[in-house]
Amino acid sequence: MGQIIPVEQIEKRIYLIRGQKVMLSMHLAELYEVEPRVLVQAVKRNLSRFPEDFMFQLTWEEYSLLKSQIVVSSAKLYTSSRSQIVILKKGKNIKYLPYAFTEQGVAMLSSVLKSERAVQVNIAIMRAFVKLREMLAGNRELARKLEALEKKYDAQFKVVFDALRRLTTPSSPSPRRIGFHRGNSN
Repeated sequence: MGQIIPVEQIEKRIYLIRGQKVMLSMHLAELYEVEPRVLVQAVKRNLSRFPEDFMFQLTWEEYSLLKSQIVVSSAKLYTSSRSQIVILKKGKNIKYLPYAFTEQGVAMLSSVLKSERAVQVNIAIMRAFVKLREMLAGNRELARKLEALEKKYDAQFKVVFDALRRLTTPSSPSPRRIGFHRGNSN
């Protein structure tokens, strides 16, 4: 059986919140093809399976910051979805803050949502988390090797090593600016 969802599509929905890689309940509901309220109800019926390190609810401040980062491009993936934060239809504001699920929380969802789709989606999500971990580990290994080389060679190569370090250091994408802004026009 082929991939039910491309890993790249899942990776776009993994966020770093409170120092943890998480997926939001609204996006998980889309992937599982269930209503967000159905997913949350299933979780609440099995709350003992979801301790704080598996799942937490966003604060309004976290939601506001995240809302400004989620862009219109994700709307092209699921055009009929209400959960697109940036593009809510008139009068369709959120009533409840979304939940954030860590990798362990997503894995636990497969025991709560028992459909075949849920199993396949969970497999795809686990693969995406593994791929992200491997990419991070690869960058750390490369940084360690560069540091060892830098110690081995003299200062004349310092410029080269500095440039390589900048290229291999993951940079956080600059926040997208929407609307009119005074001053610097980046």
